[in-house]
Amino acid sequence: MKNAVLLLIAASGLIGLSAQAGPHRSTDYARVTKVEPIYETVRHSIPEETCWTETVREISPQSNAHSATPTLIGGILGGVIGNEVGKGGDNKKIGAVVGSILGISIARDIQKQHRTRDHSNEVRYRDVERCEVNERVEIEQVLSGYNVTYRYFNKSYQTFMQEHPGEKLRVAVNVRPL
Repeated sequence: MKNAVLLLIAASGLIGLSAQAGPHRSTDYARVTKVEPIYETVRHSIPEETCWTETVREISPQSNAHSATPTLIGGILGGVIGNEVGKGGDNKKIGAVVGSILGISIARDIQKQHRTRDHSNEVRYRDVERCEVNERVEIEQVLSGYNVTYRYFNKSYQTFMQEHPGEKLRVAVNVRPL
């Protein structure tokens, strides 16, 4: 038992010595000798929309479907007139056929002239808003931090810091036996 107590006392002494022999950490203040701001170039792409009014020409689609009524009426009227003009049996029939063909032809010519005159009314102009998006690039200098030079016990050191340190800089000091 006496040996166990001695062994316990010796072990606790070694633990105390190792704790004293390890590095000791504390803080102190160093004098700041130089502070240089560090800037970073940043590019921003900004979309800008530009709009204007433009007059555009429009042509209304022309209807290909036209009425057959004028052609039929022209044919009937031509047939009636040809029948009246023709003399006697077969001549009346021939006059009616020739009159119908002439009536159809005249009705079609009138329809074509009417469509040609109306064609000029099919062109229209209207204002349309047009827009386009362009990118404008802006470049700016942004402060990203500071290169700081400081002295501690006549020795110079450098570090990078996010904020300006002022005249003094708090430093960690490690003390350990040699």
